Amino acid sequence: MKQLLILPLFLAAACSSTSYGDAGATETVTVAWGSTDLQTFSGEMVESLTEAPGLAYLDHSGKGADKRIVLYFGGIENLTGEHVDLGGLRDKMTASLVGKGKFRIVAEVAGQDEIEQQVRFQQGSGRVDPAQAKAFGKQLGADVVLFGALRDITKEKGRSLETAGVKTKDVYFQLVLQMANIETGEIIWAQEGEIRKSQKTGIFG
Repeated sequence: MKQLLILPLFLAAACSSTSYGDAGATETVTVAWGSTDLQTFSGEMVESLTEAPGLAYLDHSGKGADKRIVLYFGGIENLTGEHVDLGGLRDKMTASLVGKGKFRIVAEVAGQDEIEQQVRFQQGSGRVDPAQAKAFGKQLGADVVLFGALRDITKEKGRSLETAGVKTKDVYFQLVLQMANIETGEIIWAQEGEIRKSQKTGIFG
């Protein structure tokens, strides 16, 4: 009888399957940083930025008819105990903010390298109509810079008689973003986001 039970379990363990899922569904595989954390923080920060009434004073005569705020996306520092690619958070926020119509976002270092190569090509290759060739010195000057940090606090409780052999892990993520006026250095916007996740592992886990 034992052999008959072991065979189906062995076959089930040997099989694997792959399928598409809903990219927006809540991801609960582990308590580590995941897609739901990225989506949650991005949504909260973008909503706060687009609804912040205090940013209206950034209007000035040099902007002309376009009153959107020119934003430079600075770094988001990873101060957690795990590897987190915060470039994904920055890129998701950038995509959302561009579509909201309140901000104009200038290219970062990687984008500037690409821009420089293209301008030099247009100016010096002889292949581009001089009337259409772009020149240096005409980029937008950012009004503000956005930056911040992601932190975590992890607590674990091991197995014991008290917990009936269950191990618990609790992870708290805190994201704080700030926006500074480049001309004055003043922090004119700040937002905190928090996520807490808990994982329980049974005695056989």
